Amino acid sequence: MDPSAVAELKALLNGVDLPADKAALLEYAVRQRAEPQLLHGLRLLPEREFESLDEVAEELLRVQPARLDDYTNPAAESGGG
Repeated sequence: MDPSAVAELKALLNGVDLPADKAALLEYAVRQRAEPQLLHGLRLLPEREFESLDEVAEELLRVQPARLDDYTNPAAESGGG
């Protein structure tokens, strides 16, 4: 997720009971009427308990979905291009 979306999600989650696991964060975000892209970001989180919203934000900034073109355009040095 990009940093602005992470900041928006962190603000939206302000008030959730912590520590919270992924399911609790998703449930809270749905109740707060989070935008679909923010819910998608939460679904990318690992299944674990988060002690703080800073932990959630750090994980979301670390979790980056693979870009499709990374797989469809192999580098020349790989012998695939």
